[in-house]
Amino acid sequence: MHRSAKRLASYLACAAVPVMLVAGCSDDSGKDSGGDASKSAAPSSSPKVAPGKFKKLPDPCTAITKDRVKKMLPAVKDESGEEGKSSDTSAHGTCTWSSEERQGKGGINGTQFRWLAVNLQRYDSDPALGSGDKRATGFYNKQVDAAKGTKDAKNVKSEPAKGIGDAATKVTYDLKKDGNDFKNQTVVARTANAVVTINFNGAGLAGAKAPDDKEMLADAEEAAKQAVYEINKVNK
Repeated sequence: MHRSAKRLASYLACAAVPVMLVAGCSDDSGKDSGGDASKSAAPSSSPKVAPGKFKKLPDPCTAITKDRVKKMLPAVKDESGEEGKSSDTSAHGTCTWSSEERQGKGGINGTQFRWLAVNLQRYDSDPALGSGDKRATGFYNKQVDAAKGTKDAKNVKSEPAKGIGDAATKVTYDLKKDGNDFKNQTVVARTANAVVTINFNGAGLAGAKAPDDKEMLADAEEAAKQAVYEINKVNK
């Protein structure tokens, strides 16, 4: 079952998250591909838009505290996390963690598996594309829709998450993979021109009981709050 959990961790890390990350870059790539046409068609004096509030992002692997990481993933393999590649760390960053906690002596009662990802995205204001806040709002909506539209997801629920940034949504759903029932929690929050996405999922493997999805969701919301706080802090 450990091999199954690892395969699933790889599946989630390499399939679900990159879909969201590609969405984060699509706006800028569209800008680049159509940049010359926009300039030629635009009037000599482009409309002005207010600059974005935030100019940089924190390190995604320190956007939530190590204490928070250890609470969410008790047997975390590396509490420092694994940072994803980014061509511009001031605009985009990701970090992931995984944990396999054996239950009972030698894992006789199974294993509790957990996987956590933090995704940070920031947008500058652009006369051709709109304000940083507007662009971030567009990405925020895409992240929420992506979570709600997860393939093969069951029992999908979505509602506002209060007290996190300027706007936040929490999405929960169940997903069966390799015979295991996973509980998935996603919290997406926008603060001015930046967006935080927290993906947190887990399962009881090899006979271990299913995780408490309400507790997992509360943890994901706290992680989102910390990330929003760090974005504000690093820009002071």
